[in-house]
Amino acid sequence: MRRLKFLLEKEFKQIFRDKAIIAMIFLLPILELVLIPLAMNFDVKEINVVVVDNDHSSYSQKFISKLGASGYFQMIADPITYKQATPYLDSGDADAIITIPQQFEENLVREGKQQIGIFVDAINGTKSSLGSAYILAVLQDYNQEIQLYTGNAYTPPQQIKVTHSLWYNPLADYYWFSVPGVLVLLVTIVGGFLTSLNIVSEKELGTIEQINVSPISKWEFILAKMIPFWIVGMLIFTIGLLIAWAMYGVVPRGSLLNLYSLTAVYLIALLGFGLLISTFSDNQLQSMFIAYFFIMIFIMMSGLFTSIDSMPYWARVISDLLPISHYMTAIRNIIVKGSGFIDLKWTYIYEFIFAIVLNALAIWNYRKTA
Repeated sequence: MRRLKFLLEKEFKQIFRDKAIIAMIFLLPILELVLIPLAMNFDVKEINVVVVDNDHSSYSQKFISKLGASGYFQMIADPITYKQATPYLDSGDADAIITIPQQFEENLVREGKQQIGIFVDAINGTKSSLGSAYILAVLQDYNQEIQLYTGNAYTPPQQIKVTHSLWYNPLADYYWFSVPGVLVLLVTIVGGFLTSLNIVSEKELGTIEQINVSPISKWEFILAKMIPFWIVGMLIFTIGLLIAWAMYGVVPRGSLLNLYSLTAVYLIALLGFGLLISTFSDNQLQSMFIAYFFIMIFIMMSGLFTSIDSMPYWARVISDLLPISHYMTAIRNIIVKGSGFIDLKWTYIYEFIFAIVLNALAIWNYRKTA
């Protein structure tokens, strides 16, 4: 234990001597949690629309007014023909073109049906799909209004009226989804990158030779490398929670003890992964590239940007083998849903297994040779 104490003193002095690490501890959480949730907002608003009205009737004007009153669409032009409207889509000034045919009102009144054209720029998949859904929702509502107005609506003798409510996030606030994900991302990046540079920096400085000839055992060396960065990771997580509360009003609904205990176990697994990379690498550049490669896979497979359930089967298998995916789901459940320890017992088991395996591999792979 005395040898471990001296090693810990050495590691803490190295950390606080490095100004870059201090900046990462205090500045990185602030910048990431302030900027990324704002940029990750998938709420689509201000969809630029060009409407080609070939009818100019009261019905077509009513539809255009309803489209503009929804709050999601911005009419940027009213060209006479479709050919005049396409340059707006080609240049990116418009997200959609809506064409209303001639005799729009007449066909609706006489035949009870009519078609309109909707042409959407699909380069931005999220915006195009949501924009199309918004237009169809406005059309459906407009359909019901004109049916009632013309007396063509058919009312069945029995109807099912659907009411819905949003559990755990009643206002559908996207910050409650994105902020916990960014918090997980922050802990993963800091913990994974810093520890991946740890042992290899000793190799570059030449101090690893002195450690190798000392009576320090391998597990003491790995533990001394882990503990300081585990404390740093918990500190960064605390700063992230404070920023989430102060800026976005995101306050964990679950137990803080549950939140911190799961984070503590996840950090042990993550730090073991970083130390394992460091034992394989010969220099810091090599270690950074290896860590960057795996952390990018972790992020993309974690469910931060894409739901794991919507991934192909092979991708879901890979996701189940990553500690971050289990941690991501659990943190969101604790913060948003208020899940307890019993609800997350399997997540704890998975993270404990990851922590034991990764750290055991790091200790085994560290070659203590003179």
